[in-house]
Amino acid sequence: MNIHEYQAKSILKKYGVRVPEGRLVEEGGDVAAAAEKAAQSLAQERGNAVWVVKAQIHAGGRGKAGGVKVCKSIADVKAAAQDIMGKVLVTPQTGAAGKKVHKIWIEEGSQIAKEFYLGVVLDRATSQVIMMASTEGGMEIEEVAHTHPEKIIRVPVDPTTGYQPFHGRKIAKALGLTAEQTKEAVGFFGGIYKSFMAEDCSQVEINPLILTAQGHLAALDAKFNFDDNALYRHPETVAMRDLLEENPQDVEASKYELAYIALDGNIGCLVNGAGLAMATMDIIKLHGGEPANFLDVGGGASKEKVAHAFKIILKDPKVKAILVNIFGGIMKCDVIAEGVIAAARELDLKVPLVVRLEGTNVEAGKKLLSESGLKITPADGLTDAAKKVVAAAKGA
Repeated sequence: MNIHEYQAKSILKKYGVRVPEGRLVEEGGDVAAAAEKAAQSLAQERGNAVWVVKAQIHAGGRGKAGGVKVCKSIADVKAAAQDIMGKVLVTPQTGAAGKKVHKIWIEEGSQIAKEFYLGVVLDRATSQVIMMASTEGGMEIEEVAHTHPEKIIRVPVDPTTGYQPFHGRKIAKALGLTAEQTKEAVGFFGGIYKSFMAEDCSQVEINPLILTAQGHLAALDAKFNFDDNALYRHPETVAMRDLLEENPQDVEASKYELAYIALDGNIGCLVNGAGLAMATMDIIKLHGGEPANFLDVGGGASKEKVAHAFKIILKDPKVKAILVNIFGGIMKCDVIAEGVIAAARELDLKVPLVVRLEGTNVEAGKKLLSESGLKITPADGLTDAAKKVVAAAKGA
């Protein structure tokens, strides 16, 4: 699960991490008036004469797409807010369709002396938390890793002992901070680590992390990703979810506890088990096709759950054929067959359907499908299934 920049900054503040003050403006009503009120409030409380108007979308690269504007008057703030609100931003992370702006964040301007990068991730290979830092702030860390890998420092933290002051000093030294700045940095980095652990994050990214002209560190931008499996412990985080930022099929899938990710292809996939789902997508591509989705119905799906999965796949207008690939272990093949048949009849299925079943009650499942009267193409083995569904999607 992802959240917006302004939400990420509210979490960082909770752990004592310095962030610029800002105000949220949402679509609806008089955007210019709301932006003016926000800018005036910041000026009165913070004494600033520079504001930054930022689009709030779940994607990076907003500035290059026109979603971040520096303003030196309240009139400029109003104009920028009106220009950005409702705009569709296309960035390398949004894809060609882009994302529409429904919220903007108006923030006090910062006097920037230096920009850095700081990230916290989990290294599953070593079972350690890795704090990454670079002097190349403001750039995509992937680009830095490709062009200047020597400029990224990685500091591992053993979660059993946690963050210690020496971790912070090591990062501060790599960033070239002075002794006085290092004193503040140790606590600053510690707050970011604490937020990562306490909030059950999968990633925290501060880019850019800035050193102000006054010699203080601050998180000028922030990105949080959370471990979905731990969200039950954080109802306050779940409340931050912005459904407008998510694919409608993703939202519907989450209601039925289906693991669904929309892709750009035209072959719908309904599979049980994440590993088998990945293998299914790989073999479709191997034989010249493109998967339209990743969809794992899980090991114990019911007839109703399978039917809902089918409906979600068919809401994608790009889908030209569907492959059902089930290995029956806990899940029984006859139950899958019942769900497929029910969904196909209810939705008056028009696209070709290829079904490969193996495992528990496979003969019963195949019998149900063959006697259903529906146009279903059976497949023997994964390769056969992939070849048939790719041909079907191409109209062969």
